[in-house]
Amino acid sequence: MTQLTGQPTTDDDVVHLTVPADGGYLGVLRTATAGLAARLQFALDEIEDLRIAVDEACAMLLAIATRDAELECRFSVTEDALTVEVTVPTVRGATLPSESSFAWKVLTALTTAASADAAGGRATISLLTRRSSGY
Repeated sequence: MTQLTGQPTTDDDVVHLTVPADGGYLGVLRTATAGLAARLQFALDEIEDLRIAVDEACAMLLAIATRDAELECRFSVTEDALTVEVTVPTVRGATLPSESSFAWKVLTALTTAASADAAGGRATISLLTRRSSGY
């Protein structure tokens, strides 16, 4: 399996979390994000940037999620990077904000790379953050 990093991962390097698609549960994902980034020895400001990016990505997805949906979050850990993929089933005709929107500007400013895919009644936002070399 290869992620956005281009580096192979193993199942031991992947964490899956599923929570109700409700803003009240985003704290669980933010906490998991911070914990995994801290495990990789990300700097405090990098951890906070990634937490904000995950929160923003989830907010984008919650806006188009089906009723009673679950938000699936997949964290892939490599030696110097954390990839977060958040997926939700979407309502018919739903679209993600355009890449020129403020929300996407936030995501790209806070992460190394961000991408989105909406197909088959599901939308996924992927975020890649590499640890800075000066840790």
